[in-house]
Amino acid sequence: ILAVSSASWVRNIISYDMLMIFLSLSRICLQYWIMQDLFVGLVFPSFYYVDNLFVTYKTVFMFLNYASLWFAAWLSVFYCTKVATSTQSFFIWLKQRISNLVPWMLITSSLFSFATSFPFFWNIYSVHDNFTAPLTVTNSSERTATMRTSFFVLILLCNAGIALPLILFVVSSILLIRSLWRHMRKMQNNTTGFRDPCSEAHMGAIKSVLSFLILYVTYFIALVLILSDMFLPFSTGEALCTAVMAACPSGHSMILIWSNPKYQELPARIFNHTNCQRR
Repeated sequence: ILAVSSASWVRNIISYDMLMIFLSLSRICLQYWIMQDLFVGLVFPSFYYVDNLFVTYKTVFMFLNYASLWFAAWLSVFYCTKVATSTQSFFIWLKQRISNLVPWMLITSSLFSFATSFPFFWNIYSVHDNFTAPLTVTNSSERTATMRTSFFVLILLCNAGIALPLILFVVSSILLIRSLWRHMRKMQNNTTGFRDPCSEAHMGAIKSVLSFLILYVTYFIALVLILSDMFLPFSTGEALCTAVMAACPSGHSMILIWSNPKYQELPARIFNHTNCQRR
């Protein structure tokens, strides 16, 4: 997706390609960071918790999470405004200007992701210090109160970072599915054939958007469980949530490739070129 979108954007600057470049880069960086975080934490645990390395990993992890969620939400909004139909004045205004708004949407969401993730640096560090401080140094009741306050602040920051993109994604996806479904039903009532290509295309689009919605909500639930501190470090529950968080973006990317012929051409050419070389 990144290769095709970058090549297309260089030839002709299109907002959709810019959106896909940002989304792809955030997904690649997020997958790499999750793998590196797990590797360093498992192989070098003493080095992992030294100084600010632990909080740096977690803060960057939160930034990439927020950015990935925002870019996926903007993609859903972009699809909704381009495909769905509505007589609402705001929707018509957004439909006419969405292409020009994409760069500002990407910049604003990136800054918002940074603003909501950077405070995790000192909040996570204070929670970690309170967990590891000896009882002789820190009063037990005071330490518990500080931990609860810091954890409450973290939850507020987390909700601020993921609630807005979640709402945008869910609302735009539901509107898009509703519009596609109504249009498909209208086409089926007007056609005499049982297998109308346009109806099948609309049904395929509905399945894709519904899959996006399921993956997004699943990712959101796994992220909330990770941040809720329900699991011990490197426990089975945490490993399962981490696996889900790694699988959902990959599944989203695979569905994007499967549903867009533009992204299928490059793998097909590479596959044919490889076969020709083997022969």
